[in-house]
Amino acid sequence: MREFKKLKIQDVTPFSREIWGWALYDFANSAYSTALAGVIFSVYFVQDVVGDQGLTLFGSRMTGPAVWGYSVSLSMLLVAVIAPVLGAVADYRASKKRFLFYFCYGGVLATAFLFLARPGEIWLAVIFYILSNMGLESSMAFYNGFLPEIASREHMGRISGFGWALGYVGGVSCLVLNLAMIERPNWFGLPATDYIPVRASLVVVAAWWGLFSIPTFLWLRERARAQELPPGAGYLRVGFQRLTLTFRKINQFRELVKFLVAFLIYNDGVQTVIVMAAVFGADVLGMSQQELIPCFILTNSVAFVGALLFGYLGDRMSTKSAIHITLFIWSVAVLYVVVINEIWQFWLLAVIIGSVLGGIQASSRALLAQFTPPENSAEFFGFFATSGKFASIFGPAFFAMVTDLTGTARWGVVSVLIFFIIGWAILSTVDEKKGIAQAQYAVK
Repeated sequence: MREFKKLKIQDVTPFSREIWGWALYDFANSAYSTALAGVIFSVYFVQDVVGDQGLTLFGSRMTGPAVWGYSVSLSMLLVAVIAPVLGAVADYRASKKRFLFYFCYGGVLATAFLFLARPGEIWLAVIFYILSNMGLESSMAFYNGFLPEIASREHMGRISGFGWALGYVGGVSCLVLNLAMIERPNWFGLPATDYIPVRASLVVVAAWWGLFSIPTFLWLRERARAQELPPGAGYLRVGFQRLTLTFRKINQFRELVKFLVAFLIYNDGVQTVIVMAAVFGADVLGMSQQELIPCFILTNSVAFVGALLFGYLGDRMSTKSAIHITLFIWSVAVLYVVVINEIWQFWLLAVIIGSVLGGIQASSRALLAQFTPPENSAEFFGFFATSGKFASIFGPAFFAMVTDLTGTARWGVVSVLIFFIIGWAILSTVDEKKGIAQAQYAVK
C-alpha cells in the first residue's frame, strides 16, 4: 500500500513561505486567464484574427464569437479526458509537483507561440490557444491538489481565498503592463504596425506565467511517497486502475458527488461569462480593446477583495453558504445583461461580477478540499478538474449556439442563467457537515 507522509498542519502556518509558494502559482497563471484569455487575445482573435469573414467549416459559416466559443470548449474537452487519469498516476507516483511543472511550462511555451497568430491565420491561433489552455487548466488540477496538504480544515477557506486574491493582483499587474504596451508601444521599442503591441503582450503573459511560477517549484513540498509499480504494469494502466477504484469507492463520498454535480453545472455559467465578457463588450457595445482592458482591471481589483471576503465568510459561517450568496449575485449579474446598452452599464456589470468572481472559485475549491481525503488529493482534484472542464465544454458551446441563432452575444450571455439556477438547486441538497465527516472517516 502506498505510504503517505502525514502533514503536520501546525508546521505550515498561515502564511508561511510554503503557503506563499503555493499561492504564487495563482499570481503567475492569472496573467493568462485575466490578460490573455479574458480580454487581450479573445478580442484580438474575434475582431482581427477571424474578423468579419468568419470561418467556414463543413459548409457552414461561423462568426468570430462562435469560433472562440467552440475553441474554448474543445480545449476543455481534452483536459476533461486526461485530468482524472493523470491525477491518479500523480497520486500513485507521488508526482503532483512534476506534472504541475510539465503542464505549466508546456502551457508557457504554447502561449509564447501565439505571437505568430496574425489576422487570417485562424487555425494557427486555434491550435496554440488550445495547447496553451490545456497547459493552464491541466496544471491547476495538480496545483489545487496541494491545498489539503498545506492547510488545516479550519484555514482552507482563507488560504484558498488568499491564493485567488493574490492571483488577481498578478492578473491586474500584468494587464496594466499589457495596456501600456498596447497604448504606448514606443515606450517599449515596439513598432505600432502588424498588431505587434498586442502580439508582444502575449509573449509577456507567457514570461510572467513562467517567471513567477519558479517560487512554487522551489518552496512547495511533495509529501507523498511513491509506490513501486507491480511487475509488468505501466503507469497509464495503473492510472486507469486507480481511476476505476475511485469510481468503486465513490459511494463513501456521496456529498462530494452531489457537490461535483452542482459545481459541474454552476461553474459552466461562471467560466462562460469569464471567457465571453470581453467578446460581449466588443460585439454588442462596440468597445475597443483599450476600453475593455481598464474595465477588466477594475473587475479583478474588486475580485481581489471579494476572494478574501468570501474566504473569510466561508470559515466564519459555512463554505456552502458563501457559495449560495455568490450564486445569487451571479444570477443578478447575468439578468442585468438584458438591459445593458451603454458602456457605463458595462462598467457597473464589471463591479458586480468582480465582487463574486474570486469568491465563488475560492469557496468551491475550499469545499472540495474539505470533502477530500489527503491521500487522494490529486485523484479527487482530477475529478474536480474534470467536472469543471466538462462544464466549460458546454457553456461556451451553448453560448456560441445561442449567439449564432440570435445574431447577438447578448442572449448568449443571458442563456447561462439556467446553469446558475440548476447548480444552485443541486448545491442546496449537499450536507456540508456530513461531507467533511465522510472525508475524515476515509482517512482513518
